Amino acid sequence: MTKQKKGSRYGNESISVLKGPDRVRLRPGVIFGSDGLEGCQQSVFEILSNSIDEAREGYGNIIEVTRYADGSVMIRDYGRGIPLDYNPKEQRYNWELIFCELYAGGKYNNNSGENYEYSLGLNGLGCCATQYSSEYFDVTVFRDGYRYDLHFEKGYNIGGLKKEACNYQHTGTIQKWKPDIEVFTDTNIPLEYYQTTLKKQAVVNAGLKFRLYDEESNQTFEYCYPNGIVDYIREINDGKNFTDIQFFEASGKTSPNTG
Repeated sequence: MTKQKKGSRYGNESISVLKGPDRVRLRPGVIFGSDGLEGCQQSVFEILSNSIDEAREGYGNIIEVTRYADGSVMIRDYGRGIPLDYNPKEQRYNWELIFCELYAGGKYNNNSGENYEYSLGLNGLGCCATQYSSEYFDVTVFRDGYRYDLHFEKGYNIGGLKKEACNYQHTGTIQKWKPDIEVFTDTNIPLEYYQTTLKKQAVVNAGLKFRLYDEESNQTFEYCYPNGIVDYIREINDGKNFTDIQFFEASGKTSPNTG
């Protein structure tokens, strides 16, 4: 006779669904691939990748990253600014869709070139997942003649969307947040991660400038390769190459196999 364990009742009421922030906060490894430092780093890259996508589309050529001593991070771009206002098609505010709904975004029609031709990151997951996994998350957007502000704490919006008319020099998006130690086992992202990641992205995104400020060491770093990988090869060769660098570039698109 099999002995029944205490509390082992398994019936219809045993099935539950994770809702809201818990979909990420209780299972970060599902979204980011890890609940440790690697996952925390990926959560940062998700916000960075959105700014890179904007620059790739021709909107803004500088991305600023600040690493704060308390482990928080800020990323600013000078793109078009994330649309946050009311969306008649979805009958909801875009800020709710982008920061509070998984699988919502403007990058699903890459083949049609509607919004983005290319994109990095976990499309439709990144902003929301990073917001959900943060201790706090602040958003400021400049676009359409307005300044928009949002504030979240542990995945929940506090105070709604604030919108006011504003004279600004540049459109763009500022996002500042602190990864939550209640979500990740390690949130102490080292300076080297930012340096390596931004340098790699500068190499593969010719002409895009990345400016990194580290509050802990009070140092500023800049990464920019006007000619992309060609400049990088010259840098590592340090004039030791025997022949001039030859660069060939081609592009193409594939379509689903209809045969």
